[in-house]
Amino acid sequence: VIISGANVGGAQTGISGIVAGTQTQTSGTVSFANSNYSDILATTIESRSGVVADNVRKNNALLTRLKEKGREKTFSGGSLILQELSFQANGTAMYYSGAETLDISPADVISAAQFPIKQAAVAVTLNGLEMLQNSSEEQIIDLMDARLDVAEASIENLITTGIYSDGTGTNGKQITGLQAMVTSSNTTGVVGGIDRATWTFWRNQKFSFASSLGASASASNIQTGFNTLYAATSRGSDVTDLILVDNAFWGFYMASLQNIQRFTSDSGMAKLGFVATKYMNADVVLDGGIGGNVPSHTAYFLNSKYVFFRPHANRNFVPIGDERMSTNQDAIVRLIGWAGNMTASGLQFQGILVE
Repeated sequence: VIISGANVGGAQTGISGIVAGTQTQTSGTVSFANSNYSDILATTIESRSGVVADNVRKNNALLTRLKEKGREKTFSGGSLILQELSFQANGTAMYYSGAETLDISPADVISAAQFPIKQAAVAVTLNGLEMLQNSSEEQIIDLMDARLDVAEASIENLITTGIYSDGTGTNGKQITGLQAMVTSSNTTGVVGGIDRATWTFWRNQKFSFASSLGASASASNIQTGFNTLYAATSRGSDVTDLILVDNAFWGFYMASLQNIQRFTSDSGMAKLGFVATKYMNADVVLDGGIGGNVPSHTAYFLNSKYVFFRPHANRNFVPIGDERMSTNQDAIVRLIGWAGNMTASGLQFQGILVE
């Protein structure tokens, strides 16, 4: 059992600082098998933390787009993440003539959605035997690199899959993802503290082939769905700029393009390495294939202007505390952590295409 840095029974046990390669504990002093590990482990994780954050974005088309559009915004504290939004027009706007009295009554037009802070962490663990077996500095670095590669990939996958979740996974500890914000059940549920049953502006748009066309999606009707949902999510220059599709809808869309030879190669996401093409001015990105995250027979039409990735300024894929050592194990542990959530300020501009 690895003891974490949390208080247990009202007192913190088994953890304290490291001085000159030893760790002082309440039960005495325990020497590391190789004192070099303390500094190398710490400095290696510190130097790689920014790389982890960058890789998470590169592995997820939505996070890549949010970074491009300046929609990745850190927050510095508080019990909740607040996302300001305009929920109605200012009713004092009016035409007038001459000295006519103007309406100067206060207008409540700004509110905020409230999102909980979600946390994630991954542990990098080395036991005493491994440290003895890899005692030279070169071997230490090789072992550390291998362990960090696995740890980083694991937390990257945890966050990127959470982006598509409904936020109920792991007893509600998962990120508030697209399945919570953009859903075919768009008239029910509370998102960010706002009830969609009451507030129509907080309902995303939807298109169902079964209910709207009385047919299953296919290459012959996929563009009807795209056209209808694109129009429904548009307001002037506020339009969908990213469409995320699963294998089935990607196949239908590509087949519809092949029939009329309308391929395009100027997708910004394609240039970044994603499997992508274009629809109108939006990038259509396949998030299917191996390990794809878009639910089967689903496409998300997203306006990234109103979606945000909100990591905490001090917990964005960075080391948590110092090395930890169990009181009854010959092993050291270092944690890499993240805290934050995904938020939105305009769900009416988002859409979902379903079978």
